[in-house]
Amino acid sequence: MGIKGRIIALDIGTKRIGVAVCDPMWIVVSKVGLIQRKSTPNGDQMALDEIKKICNEYSTNTILIGVPYNMDGSLGFQAKNCIDFIKPLEGEYEILYHDERLSSFEAEEILKNEGKKYTKDKGMVDVVSACIILQDYIREKE
Repeated sequence: MGIKGRIIALDIGTKRIGVAVCDPMWIVVSKVGLIQRKSTPNGDQMALDEIKKICNEYSTNTILIGVPYNMDGSLGFQAKNCIDFIKPLEGEYEILYHDERLSSFEAEEILKNEGKKYTKDKGMVDVVSACIILQDYIREKE
């Protein structure tokens, strides 16, 4: 197994974006943190700038986006929102898309099993969801 390069994974919501990263050999997935999406005119640009900063910090140009397809495989509002949000970074970064149906549910189950009080901190769910999205992607590509 050689070096494949780091990937930043994003769980994009309308209010928050969970962020995770993997090591260059795709062995370890780590929580990075949370980016707030503000509803101000330049709110999305501020979030995109934060994503660029994180990519720079981790020396990667690959961003994995979790897309919450509907159960029938179609794109719903939130899936379109994720794709539209990241469009300004296309061309500057390699953007990958991954089906993330039920990742938030899975994240809640993990946090519940760990005894974490995630209901008062939804950001915790978003960050764990980003980790799940990245782990699933790596598992599929190995």
